Amino acid sequence: MEYGNINWLVAIVSLLAGLGLGGLGYHLFGASADRLQRQRQQVAERERELSELKEGLGEHFSQVGMMVTNIQREIRTLEHRITEDASTLNCETPATRRLDAAEQKVLGPQTDEVPTPRDYADGTGGTLSEDFGLKGNSDKPDSPQPPRY
Repeated sequence: MEYGNINWLVAIVSLLAGLGLGGLGYHLFGASADRLQRQRQQVAERERELSELKEGLGEHFSQVGMMVTNIQREIRTLEHRITEDASTLNCETPATRRLDAAEQKVLGPQTDEVPTPRDYADGTGGTLSEDFGLKGNSDKPDSPQPPRY
């Protein structure tokens, strides 16, 4: 083989190898770019769905707020009507009865000073003693005691 032919052969092989590597790189990086484009499209779609959901939720809460306002208005109207009917029938309303009961004096003696709660008992046999709250048992003087650890 001649020296000139080898140069042409190396140039052709290099060109083919470059084309092969370029095609392989385009295929690998093109696939990741395509995958990236699909992911961006999915993110955009999810964001659109989320914004629609938020808008729907806002509308729902505004409707619920209006319903609550209507219910409160109806309650006030009903209370007013009951009060008017009670005054027409000369009945005492529960609120009037509560006010009258609050104005009446307490029957028993009233002390202004309330004793402060304590976390201990009077005397030497306090609430932590072993016989606190237990009555003596004269029927069984020799009852077995539980083991102490």
